[in-house]
Amino acid sequence: MGFKMKGLPGFHESGTPIFHKDLGSNIVAEANKDGSIFLDKAVDKSSKLGKEAIAHENVHIDQMKRGDLDYDDSFVYWKDKKYSRGKMKEGAEDLPWEKEAYDKTSNRRKRRNGKRRR
Repeated sequence: MGFKMKGLPGFHESGTPIFHKDLGSNIVAEANKDGSIFLDKAVDKSSKLGKEAIAHENVHIDQMKRGDLDYDDSFVYWKDKKYSRGKMKEGAEDLPWEKEAYDKTSNRRKRRNGKRRR
């Protein structure tokens, strides 16, 4: 006799580990190199905002898996280009990795309150 196991706590239905964390002012979610997503502790992952943020960050995780996107504390690396994090407005829709993420998710509106990072 078999049994169905509900999803593991902290994991999204896609298999992505999602952890609530205080991300600070105006940051909803972050995609991490290890394939996990930090979701701000004030955002419920089943809410519309939570679902949009997770979908958006999953695009960034896919970008990292394909080798198109990488980052460190100082730079974001997109394909063959290096972008200074000190000179960019992170989350801006005109950044190539963000454009792809916004194009692939329903979250196309401009972010007035901040950004979904990386």
